[in-house]
Amino acid sequence: MDLDRALRISAAGMQAQSTRLRVVAENLANADSTGQSPGADPYRRKTVSFANTLDRSVGASTVRANRIGTDAEAFPQRYDPSHPAADTNGYVKLPNVDTAIEAMDMREAQGTYSANLAVLETTRGMLTRTIQALG
Repeated sequence: MDLDRALRISAAGMQAQSTRLRVVAENLANADSTGQSPGADPYRRKTVSFANTLDRSVGASTVRANRIGTDAEAFPQRYDPSHPAADTNGYVKLPNVDTAIEAMDMREAQGTYSANLAVLETTRGMLTRTIQALG
């Protein structure tokens, strides 16, 4: 039934965006996590990539979180010779997390999650009305 297919596709989209939101939350939680020893690397921002997969049980393409990777962007540095993670020149490596980018990712994931939830709720309502009409 096509309605069952719509439910599964929407659920896959919600699961993928849920993974994305978890990664954004982890990035935001560690936005100030520096190293603990001189010259040590701080927290490195994580990224999520998505993949289109064929769900053979419903015969439809769905999305899934394919891989959680790390952002290779260089760490910004701040001069703070009193910091425990300062190198011999007094610079501390800071996480490569930009809270503005994380906020935008969070809003986009939230919007996509909400759209999939709306499809799920609409489909469920259609199924309910169909069952009531047949009963």
